[in-house]
Amino acid sequence: MTTTEPTPQPASSADDTALANALANEHAAIYSYGLVSAHSVPDNNWLVTECLVEHRQCREECIAKLRGRSVPAPVAAAGYKVPFPVSTPADAIKLALQVETDTAACWRAVAEQADSADDRGFAVRMLTESAIRAARWRVAGGITPVSVAFPGGTEKA
Repeated sequence: MTTTEPTPQPASSADDTALANALANEHAAIYSYGLVSAHSVPDNNWLVTECLVEHRQCREECIAKLRGRSVPAPVAAAGYKVPFPVSTPADAIKLALQVETDTAACWRAVAEQADSADDRGFAVRMLTESAIRAARWRVAGGITPVSVAFPGGTEKA
């Protein structure tokens, strides 16, 4: 979806590294939703707002988890490079879908690397929320199918 600067510092475990990477992706998602907001139709403002609130809550939970382990939390970059120009409402929906697809992939990686049931549960909850947000954007864009069989992965049903 985006390139992030600064990049997360290596953590002490695969679990912590995956969580730090997911946090970096959440920072990029929040930035990207600024572009989505600027180019969305007014009927989608509620969805943009809801997605931003959820990504911000997730970011705060990630930061708290990393700090609780004395792992440095990656900070947000001043800006991010998006994968394509965004200048129309259709582009905004496409970017929102890319954000949620990338976010789901990061949370799936956290679930796969998790050392504890708490981290695994958190990751699965975030993965599920990403899949729901993506489905809502597909509905907003008239895209079918509305959901995918394996969010965060490359598998096909």
